[in-house]
Amino acid sequence: MSQAPAGGAQVIEQPTEAPESTSPWVTIVWDDPVNLMSYVTYVFQEYFKYPLEKAEELMLQVHHDGKAVVSSGNRETMERDVLAMQGYNLWATMEQS
Repeated sequence: MSQAPAGGAQVIEQPTEAPESTSPWVTIVWDDPVNLMSYVTYVFQEYFKYPLEKAEELMLQVHHDGKAVVSSGNRETMERDVLAMQGYNLWATMEQS
């Protein structure tokens, strides 16, 4: 909404948005009918260096919920993580959070 201050000039408020480059991105691994749960756990441990408990938690989230956010950060890092997950034959995408 605009307001007219005493001087007669009109002030227009505009929403502020963070530039796209500073908004966090996430890597999502999706459930698939091919990979074993033990393999998905292994990949999370191998690539992300997650401890066994964290890797299993994420794997179970993928299995039960159909997907899990496995990493977050800037766009370039998430692109690298998605390509790595695909290199392990996991179904992975990225999106801006």
